[in-house]
Parts: sequence; C-alpha cells; structure tokens
Amino acid sequence: MRTSNHLIGLVNFLTFLASIPILGGGIWLSSRANNTDCLKFLQWPLIVIGVSIMVVSLAGFAGACYRNTFLMYLYLWAMFFIIAALLGFIIFAYAVTDKGSGRPVMNRVYSEYHLQDYSGWLEERVASQSYWSKISSCIRDSHVCGKMRRTYNGGIPEPVEMFNLRRLSPLESGCCKPPTECGYTYLNETMWNPGSGIVGSDPDCGRWSNYQQQLCYNCNSCKAGVLASLKKSWRKVSVINIVILIILVIMYMVAIAAFRHNKRIDNDEPYGETRMEKSQPSRIHF
Repeated sequence: MRTSNHLIGLVNFLTFLASIPILGGGIWLSSRANNTDCLKFLQWPLIVIGVSIMVVSLAGFAGACYRNTFLMYLYLWAMFFIIAALLGFIIFAYAVTDKGSGRPVMNRVYSEYHLQDYSGWLEERVASQSYWSKISSCIRDSHVCGKMRRTYNGGIPEPVEMFNLRRLSPLESGCCKPPTECGYTYLNETMWNPGSGIVGSDPDCGRWSNYQQQLCYNCNSCKAGVLASLKKSWRKVSVINIVILIILVIMYMVAIAAFRHNKRIDNDEPYGETRMEKSQPSRIHF
C-alpha cells in the first residue's frame, strides 16, 4: 500500500515538474506578444493549462500522502480534462498556423512574405483593420525596425551588398522595407529611394513611406510577417507541448494503475484475483 502511494506521489511530483515547461512556454509567448509578435491572446490558454496542471498535481500529491480518496478522484478526473484540453490546444495551434511561408528572393538571403499565402481564422483576425491598428502600433513601439540598423566607420550605413546577405526576421522583412519588386533603391535599412518611379504592381509599393513612424506598417507584407513570426514561435512551443503531452499521458496511466491497486487492497481483494461476491450482499460493507 505504501509503495502504491509513493508511486502516486512520485507521479504527481513529476506531473508538477512537467507543468513548468508548459507554463514557461506560455510566458515566453507572452513576452514575444509584448515585444515582437504583438498578438496578445493566444498565449493565455497555454498559461491557464500550465497553472491548472500545477494545482491539480499538488492536489493529487496531497491525496497520495494523506490517502484522501476524494482528492485522488479529483486529480484523475481533472487531469483527464486537462490532457484533453492540451491536446485540443496543440491541434488548434497547428491548424491556425498551418499555411504560409516566406518566398525566396533572387540574389537575397532573406525571404519576403505575402498575405495571400495565408488564410483561415488567424489571417482574418490579423488582417482586420480594427485589430491591425493595435498590432501595428505594438510593432512600432517595439522599435523592431530601428534595431536592425547597422553602421560602419562613424555612421556610414551598411552597404546594400551586406544587407542582401542578412537573414532578416519576418517582421524586419515585411514591415521595415518595401517589397523587392517595387524597385526602390537602398539607402539604409529603413530608407529607400523610389528613383525614377515604382515598377512593381504590388499595392504595398504605394504604401511604403520613408517616414520612420510609418515605413511599411500598413502593408500586407507586414501582416504576413506577423503571421510568419507567429507560426515560427508557435511551432517551437508546440514541439515542447507534444513531448510534455506524451509524458503526461504515460504518468496518467501509471497513476490510474496505482490507484486501482490501492482500491483492491482497500477492498481486501487479492491482486490478480476476482473477489467472491454474495448473491445477496448485506447493506453494510466493511
């Protein structure tokens, strides 16, 4: 009996430890939502799931230590729903970030991003004007474009040859420069000269501005950059969540087996055998 309780207690302690990466992933996404990705609602379900696993595992640990059947039942049922919620959240995260990727550009190391490559619920939410005004304001306040500037020899801008060899982030590529097909001439990372005129047909060509508070923050390429950045962040977190989900399922099955073993002992049932029942059992059981 002690061995089973110790096993259940150990499983709950490991479950508590497993909740830390989930909660950490939610906090990491929250920090990116404040500083980079600027989409501030997707991380909260992950944080809630992580905190729920912590609380439930502590309840199960207490139930194992004090042989409290109610707490153990609470732990098993609650953990079942939490595992189902985590599975559903992983599927949801993959579904909303499934489509779209950067397009390679000739003679450039960085990729460029196009809104038409993305579709679905997340794309519609990001592209909506009411919501995009908040996202673009967040990107502007994060100074992501100002941070990409490089100078040499006392303030000389980075030459275009070196700029073309940089691996720009989706936000830097989509929000901080005009699309390559527009034909702008490079002056520095966030200053581009239209020269003799815009040659591209992309509507973003006319949306670009050298005004540092505007740049390409109203461009479709910037919206696509946000979606690409979200996809990159969520895929990293989803890999961790899948590993933790597998571990949780294994530990949950071990906890069920140990709990059933405790019930057999409490009912004076020999392990591996079926107890004989009376044909007319009495109303009081001991």
